[in-house]
Amino acid sequence: MPANMPLLTVFLLFLGLLWFAPIPGLEAAAGKLASTPGVYVFGDSLVDAGNNNYLPFSLAKGNYPHNGVDFPKKKATGRFCNGKNFADVIAEKFGLPLMPPYLSLRGLLKWKKRESAAVTGVNFASGGAGIFDGSSQFPGQAIPLSQQLKHWLSVHKALTRKLGPSNAQIHLSKSLFVVVIGSNDLLNYIRSSMLRKKSSPQQYTQSVVDRFKAQLKTIQETGARKFLILGVAQLGCMPRRREKNSTTHECNKEANMLASLYNKALIKMLQQLKEELKSSMAYTYFDMFKSVHDIISKPAHYGFSDVTSACCGSGVLNAEFPCFPVSNLCSDRTKYLFWDPYGHPTEAAARTIVDFVLSEDTQYSSPLTLTQLVSS
Repeated sequence: MPANMPLLTVFLLFLGLLWFAPIPGLEAAAGKLASTPGVYVFGDSLVDAGNNNYLPFSLAKGNYPHNGVDFPKKKATGRFCNGKNFADVIAEKFGLPLMPPYLSLRGLLKWKKRESAAVTGVNFASGGAGIFDGSSQFPGQAIPLSQQLKHWLSVHKALTRKLGPSNAQIHLSKSLFVVVIGSNDLLNYIRSSMLRKKSSPQQYTQSVVDRFKAQLKTIQETGARKFLILGVAQLGCMPRRREKNSTTHECNKEANMLASLYNKALIKMLQQLKEELKSSMAYTYFDMFKSVHDIISKPAHYGFSDVTSACCGSGVLNAEFPCFPVSNLCSDRTKYLFWDPYGHPTEAAARTIVDFVLSEDTQYSSPLTLTQLVSS
């Protein structure tokens, strides 16, 4: 160290190194991910890559500005995001092409593209989808998980045809199956007085995870062995659900309580499923509730300055009306946690969450971290 360097300067440099230090384990993870040949995504709008664009009567679409303002070529692809979403960033980290939406692969002229995508990965997710078929508010608005599984069987046939039965099974056993769903089922319960009269929060969340268990078994029976399953985030902290008539805009406690109940039931169900399937299934449960809570609690630590309002929208917290071409748009999307009123993360937030997923920090992932899962 030069003798004339002030001690204060050295101290500030040291603090800077601490501040921008990466989340532990990210560098080591990079090499291990390359052994995964394909990623297959099921879920809702948090990971939809544009399937809803192909639903003629659906209003749940993100194929118009300001969506996609930071996506390559500033294209609104149907993602509910300013840029790439969680599934896209996962594909990047694994060194794989972005998983195309399943419905974009249909048609006689697309068989070659369909067979190629069947190997590296396909995205079946749909905005508004739920574990229960009726989780979207109106018929034809989304592709529920039950229908996504039928689409997967079609891709499974294409994969088997291309690789042959034996090689297809080997391929699937090494691939990753990502499932991000459950929020719409819970929001449907909050909206529906009929559902709330029919069952308590505990009974309802248990019925959701019971259905989910059967659906996961269906995927596993086709040869899937490795699952990344995300819990539900703090639904009460999305801009739309925050209290509007206060200066602090507190999170909605009822919605957060329901998400917490669901996550507890989900964790228990996954443990039971693992006990039943033994070595023919391995999984990582990622705690979205805690990860979003930690970002909201210490936004500056993760590079954010606004974790309450939507980047795109209008009204109080930019949360009273959806993200439309005429909506307010924040100038620096990297500083916002939420893209729109409905809690969809910005690309910056999606990248931060993926960093959590890939870290070796077991406070977020159990019973295996993702790098342990793909290496197993």
